[in-house]
Amino acid sequence: MTESFPVARPSGCPFDPAREYAAFRRTDGLVKVATPAGVDAYVVSRYDEVRTLLRDSRLSSRSAPSDHVVPDADLSREVETGSILQVDGVAHKRLRRLLATEFAMKRMEALRPRIVAMIEDRIDAMLAAGGPVDLVQEFALPIPSLVICELLGVPYADRDEFQERSAQLVRVDGWTDEIQRASDELNQYIAGLVLAKQARREDDILSRLITRGEELGTPLSMEELVTVGVTLLIAGHETTANMIALSTLALLRNPDELAKLRADPAKVPAAVEELLRYLSVVHFGLFRYATDEVTVGSSTVGAGDYLIAALSSANRDESVFPDPDRLDLERDAAAHVAFGFGPHQCIGQQLARLELQEALGRLLARIPTLRLAVPFEEIRYRDNTLVYGVSALPVTWDPPATDRDLKRS
Repeated sequence: MTESFPVARPSGCPFDPAREYAAFRRTDGLVKVATPAGVDAYVVSRYDEVRTLLRDSRLSSRSAPSDHVVPDADLSREVETGSILQVDGVAHKRLRRLLATEFAMKRMEALRPRIVAMIEDRIDAMLAAGGPVDLVQEFALPIPSLVICELLGVPYADRDEFQERSAQLVRVDGWTDEIQRASDELNQYIAGLVLAKQARREDDILSRLITRGEELGTPLSMEELVTVGVTLLIAGHETTANMIALSTLALLRNPDELAKLRADPAKVPAAVEELLRYLSVVHFGLFRYATDEVTVGSSTVGAGDYLIAALSSANRDESVFPDPDRLDLERDAAAHVAFGFGPHQCIGQQLARLELQEALGRLLARIPTLRLAVPFEEIRYRDNTLVYGVSALPVTWDPPATDRDLKRS
């Protein structure tokens, strides 16, 4: 029997993946599903098998990580030049080698003071304005946007322009003229930026990629630089922004866990790993194409078959994470696969961790009375995009005590 994909999240808890995944994990072998892309695929739902799948060089990412949820996607189209998400083998290693230095731990730690300053500025602005505010627009989205703009050398004044276009490009309701226009405009914008960097090198990723490629004797073409720039711009703020907002909501919804975090801020890094596992915002999984016969668990798939690595299911696998549907900030969740696994594992994961740690830690410390400004049931979610999140998150807090209040107490 062929199931339909994607499977729906349960109505009771917006943080949980579809209930069907638990049944898939108990099924002997892989579950075959019909995808919106118009092809059947096999869902890989168990933790160990997901990791096996994602590190197997016979499974290609050439159809892009999420084409399976795009209605009638053209799976036969050529791989986009310079797409680190789609190319495999030698071509992928070349791009990853050029980019790896930019996202190494040492460089990320050097960025921490600057990122902290950005976060503190946003919190200051919220406190000065007073609540209620939409945490998405006032905090969760601006922080990763500020960071990626600075890293790429993109003027922050242009953020509304690229945010609007990138929001179109992560939709999964089919390729439309509007999305095509957004894609063309974003490519043109980054192309103009690349031309400016080629003429005058500055202290940013694009400039260093141009220089590093020349020094290594493998210079990146204009098409490759544009694709890399667009990929980093979208990935650099969409996933982290949604994680900041959804993590805040999950913590507010679990006050006992939130109290632990406020009582001991040293728990924040471990808490971020648990939130990444628990929320798994890349909620449709990763799409792969078998270039040869491959055995996954007890199943064998043939060359030409498609598979879906269900990250959210792997992160709720009870054989690895006991009581997986419970948010437990004491849990050792470091082995989660929220960033994928294998050669295509997210290259910006250390940057994402840094932003999440500082954003959540400082938000909770600076605004200890932070709470929802609307009933939880009124929160609306972004479930028709590649990255799961909330559409808006209205929050408020108690105003700071005045001198008169302190005297009365």
